Amino acid sequence: MDEQHWLGQVEEQMRVVISRAEQSGILDRQTALPLYRVLGYHLGWADEQLRPARADGGKRIRPLLCLLCCEAAGGDPSAAVPVGAAIELLHNFTLLHDDIQDRSRTRRHRPTVWALWGEGQAINAGDAMFALSQLALLEAADRLPSHSLAVLARMFNETTLRIVEGQVLDLGFEQRPVVGVSEYLTMIRGKTAALTAFAAWSGALVAGAEPERLERFRRFGEALGLGFQIQDDYLGIWGRREETGKEPADDIRRRKKSLPIVLLLQAASPADRQLLQALWSQPDVSEDAVAQVLELLERYEVRARVRSEVARLHREAALLLETAALPGQARDTLAVLLDRLATRSV
Repeated sequence: MDEQHWLGQVEEQMRVVISRAEQSGILDRQTALPLYRVLGYHLGWADEQLRPARADGGKRIRPLLCLLCCEAAGGDPSAAVPVGAAIELLHNFTLLHDDIQDRSRTRRHRPTVWALWGEGQAINAGDAMFALSQLALLEAADRLPSHSLAVLARMFNETTLRIVEGQVLDLGFEQRPVVGVSEYLTMIRGKTAALTAFAAWSGALVAGAEPERLERFRRFGEALGLGFQIQDDYLGIWGRREETGKEPADDIRRRKKSLPIVLLLQAASPADRQLLQALWSQPDVSEDAVAQVLELLERYEVRARVRSEVARLHREAALLLETAALPGQARDTLAVLLDRLATRSV
């Protein structure tokens, strides 16, 4: 599969759906915020003045996963393009709202939508992106039996609920002194892995896979998504600035209860746990506090435990891929993608 060709097809489908909505809308460009161009800015199609530009629009891993799984299940990836577009629009809806909730002023090295146009309009932009994801999904209607489309639409919305539920848990964790490992995994199973599971499952559905194979693709996508998030957690503490674009240990400064911190709180002695709580109770996390947390992470060998969990999930996903996908180029490409995600540094 030519990845860039197919991702170009997905992006073109996204542009068509957004352009069609803009043309049929009621907004006057002279007096109202040009909502659809704001969406284009977030997607990397425009600059801060909303002039056409090419910026980083993200990795597009989820639509690629959908199309590859469609081909690996014996289908034509062109039939999955509308679903891939819907998945990417849904993912970006969550990012628009997450940036507000997390108070993130930058994403992909650029100001976030709320930082430029305010929280209210960023909420509107996110709402519009969600509606557009639904419209993109409906573009698959002429490529699927009516029953399959109904199943696809139901799972798409159930996936959205799992993502929102995961975000509810994530925000709630910020107010709690200790979070259990099983609670954390439940949270990322919703917030992150639900969409990668849907991407793999939906690609196989479009290909006409039988229920048992569909479930294997879903589990493959879930394991991949869990590993992706835990690798993200690893990079949030031990990633290099020149590769991630963020300061090393940025998640410590933000007091994020990512897996390394959850594991540390579980393993730490009562005295060290008390020290951690004292450090995080300060108005600002100082560089000295960051150094102390990093030292504790090393003392309790948390880095090795996180790497071990990524490797375990990688093996699980690889085994599921072997049993779900038909032999061929698409399966080989998925295996390479899986390896890339498990060892990525950005």
